[in-house]
Amino acid sequence: MAKDEIKKLVENSKKILEQDHVNFTKSIKDDLKSFKKKTLDQI
Repeated sequence: MAKDEIKKLVENSKKILEQDHVNFTKSIKDDLKSFKKKTLDQI
């Protein structure tokens, strides 16, 4: 593989990982909100 191809693959992987991280973080925050709401509703 040429250096350019490897560089492109690494950049694409980085973008995908960043997007996955954003989605994962959002999911965790949504779960926490939901958990807090359920907990407060029970009190």
